[in-house]
Amino acid sequence: MTTTTIQRTSPSPPTAAGPPRQRRGTAAGIIGRTVRYALLLFFLLIVLMPAYVLVVTSFKSGSDIGVTGQWNLPERWSTESWTKAWTALGPSFVRTFQLAIPVAVISSLLGAANGFVLSRWRFPGADIVFTLILFGMFIPYQAVMIPLREVVSTLGVPSGIPTLIFVHCIYGIPICTLIFRNYYATTVPVEMVEAAWVDGAGLIRTFRSIILPVSIPGFVVAVIWQFTSAWNDYLFAIFLSNTRNGPITIALNALAGAQSPDYAASMAGALITSLPTLVVYVLLGRWFIGGLMAGSVKS
Repeated sequence: MTTTTIQRTSPSPPTAAGPPRQRRGTAAGIIGRTVRYALLLFFLLIVLMPAYVLVVTSFKSGSDIGVTGQWNLPERWSTESWTKAWTALGPSFVRTFQLAIPVAVISSLLGAANGFVLSRWRFPGADIVFTLILFGMFIPYQAVMIPLREVVSTLGVPSGIPTLIFVHCIYGIPICTLIFRNYYATTVPVEMVEAAWVDGAGLIRTFRSIILPVSIPGFVVAVIWQFTSAWNDYLFAIFLSNTRNGPITIALNALAGAQSPDYAASMAGALITSLPTLVVYVLLGRWFIGGLMAGSVKS
């Protein structure tokens, strides 16, 4: 005869109830969010007001342009100002791409090489060299314009875009070195470089095969920075080029700085000039922020 034993489990003691959750949507929270969004909308309107005037004026004809009617929509929408602006800026628009793209690529590669050597391939005096490179960021460009013009003339660099490429690459080295040095020092593990050493890879092989493939965030930051700096530059351009062989900022100044300027064409020219940098930031903006953050916190 088999006896079945039934075990009774005692009921678990009641758990203490936690504090009641704070109810969302309280009056204070609603007021705070309302004020926050109202301030954001207010500042957004302040930022967009000049852009509105810029766009609206570019489609106006000569009779519609005036101080009193600058906020009014055009009575007749016209693209004549855009045609005139593109006729004046078209050749320099192409030349500016010939300037900005090589500058962004070359200076980023030089900065990546410097940053790798100064952060992961250490040598005696690396910190001193890094400090001297950064010192170039704090020299006002206005102070070196005349000596720079003499140096470029002595070296025989062709005037116009070649000279500007040379100058922008040189003066882009400090900021690109800083970007990549911080990125490699905080993101690339030392063990990765040491493993390459153990496998017999030298400096160039390690940089080409190990470091460059993981440097995309740093390159996004450096390329956007250098492309924008070269595209928007006016100081180097006015000293080292002219309207026949210079970038678009020189042509825009000639278009807007005449004795009897066409304001509609000037507004259209300003929009044409700013379009490439706007497209770059819209397409690569989130990677730009990610690249900056990747080099700011040690993982």
